[in-house]
Amino acid sequence: MQLIEVSKEANLPTRFGVFKIRSFREKKKVGDEVYCLDHLVIKSEELPKNPLVRVHSECLTGDALQSLKCDCGSELEMALKKIAQEQGMVIYLRQEGRGIGLFNKVNAYALQDKGLDTIEANLELGFKEDERDYSVVKFIFDFYHLKQIRLLTNNPKKIEAFKQMVEIQREPIIIQCNQHNMRYLKVKKEKMGHLL
Repeated sequence: MQLIEVSKEANLPTRFGVFKIRSFREKKKVGDEVYCLDHLVIKSEELPKNPLVRVHSECLTGDALQSLKCDCGSELEMALKKIAQEQGMVIYLRQEGRGIGLFNKVNAYALQDKGLDTIEANLELGFKEDERDYSVVKFIFDFYHLKQIRLLTNNPKKIEAFKQMVEIQREPIIIQCNQHNMRYLKVKKEKMGHLL
């Protein structure tokens, strides 16, 4: 069971530009449990026929705390800058730690501190390498009547998932690596097939 509620639209002035925001509350039932994920769309005032779209999974440590262990915060910042210039949207999905949640992500970080890579840490904790679910994205694409997009990604799994929903033209999002995220990016490229 999946139900989605849609909020009103509001203005969001930022250092990158003025955007419109709308929340999509996804209610899922798993077994007897019902839980909510509040996703956010950050978009330009107008959407062109073929908008630039970034589907970004939440990363509290990277997005808010500017962690150097990943490329998430830098990717989000680049996406917001590009969308302010070229028109489009960021779909901000509440799927922390590739879908394992913040608590488990911190535990995965602890395992990484002991030498495991991101995939090995997730597997050690009993998860798949990537637990994210993109089904709500189809609802969001349909809500905004999107038929074709310029997808800002390096992730081939996102390309595969979204080309079942809309026509896609991929645009790369390349971030400068540093001493703290070099291994992380290497794993993305060599083990997960990211187009880096």
